[in-house]
Amino acid sequence: MAPRINLPPLTRILLLINIALSVLNASLRLNKWRHELDTPSPGKTIMSTNYLSSPQWAIPYLALVPTKSIRYPWTFVTAAWVENNLLSLAISASVIWLGGKYLERAWGSKEFGKFVVLVTVIPNVLAFGVYGVWHAMTGTPDFPTPIQGLLALEAGFLVALKQLVPEHTVSLFRGSLRVRIKHFPALFTLANMICGPLLGTDTALWLSLLGFMTGWNYLRLFQMTEIPGASATGGPEAVMKGDASDTFAFVAFFPDVLHPFLSPLCDTVHAILVTLKLCTPFTEQAVEAGNENAASRSEGLPSSMDGGPEESGRRREANRRRALALRALDQRLNAAAATRTASTSAGSTMTVVGTVAGSEEGVAPT
Repeated sequence: MAPRINLPPLTRILLLINIALSVLNASLRLNKWRHELDTPSPGKTIMSTNYLSSPQWAIPYLALVPTKSIRYPWTFVTAAWVENNLLSLAISASVIWLGGKYLERAWGSKEFGKFVVLVTVIPNVLAFGVYGVWHAMTGTPDFPTPIQGLLALEAGFLVALKQLVPEHTVSLFRGSLRVRIKHFPALFTLANMICGPLLGTDTALWLSLLGFMTGWNYLRLFQMTEIPGASATGGPEAVMKGDASDTFAFVAFFPDVLHPFLSPLCDTVHAILVTLKLCTPFTEQAVEAGNENAASRSEGLPSSMDGGPEESGRRREANRRRALALRALDQRLNAAAATRTASTSAGSTMTVVGTVAGSEEGVAPT
């Protein structure tokens, strides 16, 4: 019997889309390359090594090719799921498998799907605009670099994990290197910003940077989050917009030694955005609630990584019953303490009255 693939439904669909579109893209590129080989023209040289790397063979109705794909608006969605080689496809599939498996169970399929759409489409639109402006200023090459791949979503996933499990430690190279998840978003973005231009893949710079900023802005300002414990203890359900915690501020993505230098800059940018009414400042109550919510999160990855939806539902029900039991126990202890206090007070009063009465009887008149 084949092993059961334990993946949430939307994560499974995204994984299949990633593999299917990448295989389709490879097939179309190969056919286009072979067609050019079979129909040579004077003065045209085709290198066999350019099949995967050259933008000449990009498919404009799957990948997002500046100046060409504007006729195919669906490429703003499909381009994110197209990878050009087996290595990048393996990395993307691993990110979807591991990151999607956790985030979909932590947020639910609806919220997870919204996050995926935002962090794939918005960076593609912005990157398309950046390259459009650049080509208008410098001239459009014969074969513009296509915008494709899952780098934006990878950066967004890392930002989400930094919010949910910042203190979880990942061991790399058989334990020789241990890195906390809260450091991954900045390291990932910095690596792509440096290596992208050096390796000739400058789209990696823009996709990782825009994916990072899109994911952080959505989670920081717009995501609706239920405050845990409110409904479980019988209280009213509380919902918080965004994440105002100090640990999820923009400066918190950088090493602590840089905070004294970056904090004034970040505060100035935030003040300008507030003045322009592009964002709303957090209230003190929102910051306090965000800090409490962040402090309540576990330091490690929840066990829901290994369980299915049924197990997660049973765990939530068990947590709810445990919270109710603790609340009832606390009420009983408070009632017992109040009873003991009342009994002690009554006993002390009787003792004082008896002492006074005895003293009066023992005093002889002169």
